[in-house]
Amino acid sequence: MAADYKTDMTGGARVVLSYLSVPFYWLSNQPGHFVQGLDSYFTSRDTLLAENERLHSEARVQQGKLQKLVFLTAENVRLRELLGSSTVLQDSVLVAELISVSPDPLKHQIVINKGEGKGVYVGQPVIDAYGLLGQVIEVNAVNARVILISDSHHAIPVQINRNGVRAIAEGSGRIDTLILPNVVATTDIKAGDLLVSSGLGQRFPVGYPVGVVESVVLDPGKPFLKIVIRPSAKLDRSRYVLLVFAAGVPLS
Repeated sequence: MAADYKTDMTGGARVVLSYLSVPFYWLSNQPGHFVQGLDSYFTSRDTLLAENERLHSEARVQQGKLQKLVFLTAENVRLRELLGSSTVLQDSVLVAELISVSPDPLKHQIVINKGEGKGVYVGQPVIDAYGLLGQVIEVNAVNARVILISDSHHAIPVQINRNGVRAIAEGSGRIDTLILPNVVATTDIKAGDLLVSSGLGQRFPVGYPVGVVESVVLDPGKPFLKIVIRPSAKLDRSRYVLLVFAAGVPLS
């Protein structure tokens, strides 16, 4: 009995001691748990920061791709308009791309990526999807220089589409303006009239849109009207153009 009592006492003491020691073990392990928790926190924070930066980078890449897609979509629309316009022409045409613009603000000239190798020649008309752009003034094997109809040294014979009245449209030196000089005050012309190439001079084929009359002003006592024309072609934004080969001129 005595032995059993001692055993029970010893076992009970052990149980009590084990319960009493739990807080001490817990306290002794806390620095380790704290350090582990701190390491885990910083590891998680660094991982989150790296993941955040990766997502931002991917977002920037996707944004760049989206911008390129918007550009390509707009370019596709312009090409469709350009090629669609060529289906109504009786003349042969060749698509060319603009590769440079004259840095001189007094020269409204562009360079395109087609030349003698494709049959391009000096004096050849150049159009976009909306109207006459200009004409070739210089050509080599692989490209050509084009003067725009807005250049102050350019002039083109035109006629009013509504009534056939003839005139000469001259470049004003402004990309968005042509002028119609020496038109007498009694001429039947008004704002909104469409001017087309008359074919006189045999440089430009007849019937291509040149511009729309924007304003007609009669100064009292002056014999001529002051007429401002808005070009039909998108002179400052056309990326692709059409080189027109008149009937009888072979396309290389």
